[in-house]
Amino acid sequence: MNKTVSFGDVLLVPQYSEIFSRKEVDLSCKITDGVTVKIPIVSSPMDTVTGSDMAIAMSQAGGLGILHRYNTPSEQQKMAIEALKKGKYVAAAIGVTGDYVERSALLIKAGVQILCLDIAHGHHALMRHALSVLRNTFGNSVHLMAGNVATLDGFNDLSDWGADSIRVGIGGGSICSTRIQTGHGVPTLQSIIDCSFSDRDALLIADGGIKNSGDITKALAAGADLAMVGSLLAGTDQSPGEVISRNGEKFKAYRGMASKEAQIEWRGHFASIEGVSSAVPCRGDVTSVLKELETGIRSGLSYTGAKNISELQSKSKFIEQTQAGQTESSTHINGQK
Repeated sequence: MNKTVSFGDVLLVPQYSEIFSRKEVDLSCKITDGVTVKIPIVSSPMDTVTGSDMAIAMSQAGGLGILHRYNTPSEQQKMAIEALKKGKYVAAAIGVTGDYVERSALLIKAGVQILCLDIAHGHHALMRHALSVLRNTFGNSVHLMAGNVATLDGFNDLSDWGADSIRVGIGGGSICSTRIQTGHGVPTLQSIIDCSFSDRDALLIADGGIKNSGDITKALAAGADLAMVGSLLAGTDQSPGEVISRNGEKFKAYRGMASKEAQIEWRGHFASIEGVSSAVPCRGDVTSVLKELETGIRSGLSYTGAKNISELQSKSKFIEQTQAGQTESSTHINGQK
């Protein structure tokens, strides 16, 4: 039986650095000819995370927003048009059955350059078929992002089937219950490490279990080109949903798209429940959240002495830490109130 590691199990070893300012660090990543992000952060295509407002904010901050698909094709096209009036670029999620070709055509017509084939278990015959259909229909005019997968075999297969970038991670999201419901999954950091050995050209997108900028830095060091986040951006001004007031405090809904509530709302019934629904405190403008994450990642690269993501991956040294080490690594002061 193989041993696996998650984000909390490891640390990056500080190394000699000649970086005098975090401004020297380049976090950019070219996704496609028309899209180069300045920060390696992608917002998750969830209906409580990415609508047009979030997509605009992500683009303006230098990241990438992926519009959720839990609406009609025309409604999603309208979101894309709204996002592209004010943003420089936008991505959008689609499924692998039903109206996905019609939806894709409308999104491409609106100016979307990146389509995200968004299903929980991406290493599947339906994904292979959908990638083939989309590539034959639209050629290389659109970037196809696919996922999710947890293994090197899955990563290689999706790349061979036509994916340009691949979401890596199954069951690690904060509101995902896949591992509980199905008994399947791999710790996200382990999946990234495994998939980093691929000799394919597809970009690797870390997705799931990321709690802070340190986790993003670890994901990048392990081989990811980009990191997809959901809970870190939920509850911000730009996330979709109404503000809920409880005992003088303000919240917004945050739910997994495989939760019972989400499934009933967008398709009228539920099948396998592999997510939960929750509420998170309102957190203000997402721009401030993204800036804080960016600052932490830049500092992370400087501790390794890396001026870009490629250098981080070549120089990084991981060590495992004990439970006592994990406790020491977190804030642990016993102060008086």
